[in-house]
Amino acid sequence: MSPVKMYTTAVCPYCVRAKQLLKSRGVEQIEEVRVDLDPAERDRMMSLTGRRTVPQIFIGDTHVGGCDDLMALDGRGGLIPLLQST
Repeated sequence: MSPVKMYTTAVCPYCVRAKQLLKSRGVEQIEEVRVDLDPAERDRMMSLTGRRTVPQIFIGDTHVGGCDDLMALDGRGGLIPLLQST
């Protein structure tokens, strides 16, 4: 299964929702990067994605986007194949 990395903050309902969806699709481990604890990580997230909001989700080297993007990907049937790619 491809590694999952998620930029998050402590109080973020969209982050919780995204984690629940990923776990329901078999993801056992999510590398969380807390941008509220480290401003340099927020800057890094913004340079990688061009976005300020969390969550920002990466599956392998693919930037999926935020929670809505993740849910849309799942709705199109693209999430599980992406998770299963190496």
